[in-house]
Amino acid sequence: MNDGSDTSELARQVRNGSRAALGRAITLVESNRPDHERDAQGLLAALLPHTGQAIRLGLTGVPGAGKSTTIDTLGSTLTGRGHKVAVLAVDPTSQRTGGSILGDKTRMARLAIDGNAFIRPSPAGATLGGVARRTRETMLLCEAAGYDIIIVETVGIGQSETTVAGMVDFFAVLMVAGAGDELQGIKKGVLEIADLIAINKADGDNVTRAERAAGELRQALHILTPSDPNWTPRVITVSGMHDTGLDDLWGAVMEHHTTLTACGALTEKRREQQVRWMWTLLDDRLQQIVRRHPDISARLETLTDQVRTGHLTATSAVNRIIAALGLA
Repeated sequence: MNDGSDTSELARQVRNGSRAALGRAITLVESNRPDHERDAQGLLAALLPHTGQAIRLGLTGVPGAGKSTTIDTLGSTLTGRGHKVAVLAVDPTSQRTGGSILGDKTRMARLAIDGNAFIRPSPAGATLGGVARRTRETMLLCEAAGYDIIIVETVGIGQSETTVAGMVDFFAVLMVAGAGDELQGIKKGVLEIADLIAINKADGDNVTRAERAAGELRQALHILTPSDPNWTPRVITVSGMHDTGLDDLWGAVMEHHTTLTACGALTEKRREQQVRWMWTLLDDRLQQIVRRHPDISARLETLTDQVRTGHLTATSAVNRIIAALGLA
């Protein structure tokens, strides 16, 4: 893009629901090129008045918990009811090769061919918790394109749960009974930020185990203070494969949305998320400035090695970087 007219035209096409234009817009906001970043901000500014009306749902769970199958089933049900569903599936990125496992469109077979669904698999890169750096901007673009339900699927490792919970309205955790997920969830603090916990694969011989796990988790939740005083987290059993319990899941999402909207808590929650987003972007931008600074970039490798070998403390290294920037 070379001028504002190009950005305006792309914004118009996104607003008209062009899937191709939405794809180009997302590629633009994901780009690290300075000229692309400027164009992306202009595009987002033009589309911002047309955002904020969608329900934002975050879904996490360890690999094998059945996230993609559950999203495929739930999403297909919702599009069948007249909704437009966008799925932002953030993939694990190989720390060795930098490659991504972009298999979501094959794992969400029904949504992949659904005209009222849009799936965007994004490589996670090196950002905190495996969440793509521009996921928030992508949500806004999808909302401007008319998608009224945004589902963010995270890899369920590291601190990605906390990061996704900080950008959605409702945060659900998918677990599997008998796989040790219950205790793992407690250790990682997921229970403290979850609005709902769904024990998946509650079918066949696993129903009893799933119900037992759900009971144990309900007891665990009683001793925790809810993250939002207006909502008591739920525990349910579901089967994404057999489409059981998903109406209860979606019913909880809608009840949560209605409750928090009525008391103004949802608006305040989104405002606070915006502020945290600003600070996150500032941290990211400052790191970019440091890495691109001609006087500092050449010294970073030496400072890093000195910290790694114990010849320099991390604090001392940071102080030297700040001093080189002239901010000390």
